[in-house]
Amino acid sequence: MNRRTPFYFVALLFLVFACDSVPPLGYYGNHYVNEETGETVYNSIRDFSFVDQDSQVVTNDYFADGVYIADFFFTSCPTICPITKRQMLRILEKYKGDERVKLLSHTMDIKRDTVGRLKQYAQGIEADSPQWRFVTGNRDSIFSISYDYMSTVLDAPDAPGGFDHSGYLLLIDRNRHIRAYVDGTKPEKVDVFMQQIDLLLEEEFGGEE
Repeated sequence: MNRRTPFYFVALLFLVFACDSVPPLGYYGNHYVNEETGETVYNSIRDFSFVDQDSQVVTNDYFADGVYIADFFFTSCPTICPITKRQMLRILEKYKGDERVKLLSHTMDIKRDTVGRLKQYAQGIEADSPQWRFVTGNRDSIFSISYDYMSTVLDAPDAPGGFDHSGYLLLIDRNRHIRAYVDGTKPEKVDVFMQQIDLLLEEEFGGEE
C-alpha cells in the first residue's frame, strides 16, 4: 500500500493541475451593478471605425458574428511586436478558414504606418488575410480605445521605437467583452490562451462551425 501511495498521489496531482491548466473565462475591465435591474454591466469595447490594410473601413460590425483577438503594435517596433506577431500568426494558422475567429491589430504609429505600409507589413509576415485586419485611424481614437482593451499605448520618446506599449493579446466575445488575455511574448502562455479561445467558441456557438 505504501509503495503505491506515491503513484496515486502523483496521478492525483496530475489530474488537478491538468484541470486547472486552462483558466476559466472571465470578464475583464471595469464593471458595475445596475441598481435598477441588479444586472452586472461589464466593460465593453466602444464603437469604432478604422481603416485597414486594404483601405476598407472596419467597424465593430465586422466582428459581430464571432470572436476576435486584438492587440496594439507598430510596424517598426524593434522589441516585443515581432514576438507577439509570431504568436498571432500561430493563432491565425490554427483557426485559418474558421469564420468565427478574426484578428485585429491596431497600429499606434499613425504617422509612419500608412495603409500602404500596413499592407506591405501584412504581406511580409504572410498575414494578409480577410481574418486579420491591420488598422490605422485617428490618433486619439486609437489611443483612447486602448483603455477599453486594458492595454498600454503611450508616446515615449526615450523608449525603443518611441512608444511604450504592452504585449497583450485580448480575446473579445460577441458582446464586445474581454474574456481572456495573455502576454503575447510567452509562447507557452499563448498555448493556454488558444485553449481559452476554444472554450469561448464552445460557449458562443456550441457545436457549430
